[in-house]
Amino acid sequence: MRAVVQRVTRAKVTVADETVGEIGHGLVVLLGVARDDTQTDADYLAAKIVALRIFDDEDGKMNRSLLDINGGALIISQFTLYGDVRRGLRPSWFEAAAPEVAQPLYQYFLARTGELISQVASGSFRSMMQVELVNDGPVTILLDSRKQF
Repeated sequence: MRAVVQRVTRAKVTVADETVGEIGHGLVVLLGVARDDTQTDADYLAAKIVALRIFDDEDGKMNRSLLDINGGALIISQFTLYGDVRRGLRPSWFEAAAPEVAQPLYQYFLARTGELISQVASGSFRSMMQVELVNDGPVTILLDSRKQF
């Protein structure tokens, strides 16, 4: 699994002009599922993301986590994180999980994250979405359950 994690002051996702998920202070997580990912990958990333110390403490240093600030997470499924353009200009999606594999793992990730923090919002799987956010900092972190970066 891959995730792009952005610290935000607020964020929302809309589908067909209807807001389907929204948070205040917290994290937007763009989540990609690989074809050979398992629940172990989801467990690892969920625990890592909620514990990332990327929120400022009283001295302005990044020492607090999502758990510490009681923030929310807006989690958006994004298979394009596995787009491979090393061999040309059109992405290959070979490593991305098929929808029937990705959706249950995405749902599991949402549930697992919801066990760790109280506010979890999501987009709509396989829908065309518009994601609006105010990146705070900006702070953006890349994570991979295989620790490739």
